[in-house]
Amino acid sequence: MSNTERLEHRACFGGWQDVHRHRSEVLGCDMTVGVYLPPQAKAGARLPVLYWLSGLTCTEQNFITKAGAQRYAAEHGVIVVAPDTSPRGEGVADADGYDLGQGAGFYVNATQAPWSAHYRMYDYVVQELPAWVEANFPASGVRAISGHSMGGHGALVVALRNPGRYRSVSAFSPIVAPSQVPWGEKAFSAYLGEDREAWKQYDATELVKQAGEKLPLLVDQGGGDEFLEGQLRPQLLQAACEDAGHPLDLRIHPGYDHSYYFIASFIGRHIAHHAAAMAA
Repeated sequence: MSNTERLEHRACFGGWQDVHRHRSEVLGCDMTVGVYLPPQAKAGARLPVLYWLSGLTCTEQNFITKAGAQRYAAEHGVIVVAPDTSPRGEGVADADGYDLGQGAGFYVNATQAPWSAHYRMYDYVVQELPAWVEANFPASGVRAISGHSMGGHGALVVALRNPGRYRSVSAFSPIVAPSQVPWGEKAFSAYLGEDREAWKQYDATELVKQAGEKLPLLVDQGGGDEFLEGQLRPQLLQAACEDAGHPLDLRIHPGYDHSYYFIASFIGRHIAHHAAAMAA
């Protein structure tokens, strides 16, 4: 493999759960990425890829160790790629608190100093990461994208802004309207500046208004989520989709919170959804 170092290699459901480090020219730092290769990869087939974007404070480890996705990826023959959530390392800007800086990239291309030097997670996810995956693994170029919380926001934005690039998109507990909630307002002010018009390009509730492709949105949300009313507000996405005639399958699950217990409970449904779309 070019431009990559394998850090972990673990047998899992007949395939391999690996973690790789590679150099990102877009971000100007090394990035770690979890890559699950299902057993079908051993036969030399080129397989579809599901990209998973994690939430605030996470690395690639949270999803690959807690979600239980490998079982379903093996069943459906899907490669699962889970990158870190932000650039990291010496010289990479950071901030106090968990919701800005390293671990909180918000999947945008920052335009404001000091963030603009490294925080270009949107370009990394859309362009550099899939190019690296498709050059180094048995990936077919057929893609889907999903994520949780901040990563759910990222998945929705990336899919809505890139018609034809992804066969399907889903999200768990996404920040659907970052321009209207504290997490997003803090991050967008720092990364993008105070011009709220510039924020709209990274806000799913704004993007569905002008989406050129009516890619159905699959969203699962815990009804007992502690961030439901203050930060997530799925009803805003529901209203925007109804106004725009954009297909949305939103399910609220009573009692479930914001944790990976929730994700693990429904990840099988999401992977089956993406596998079907990528096989079509």
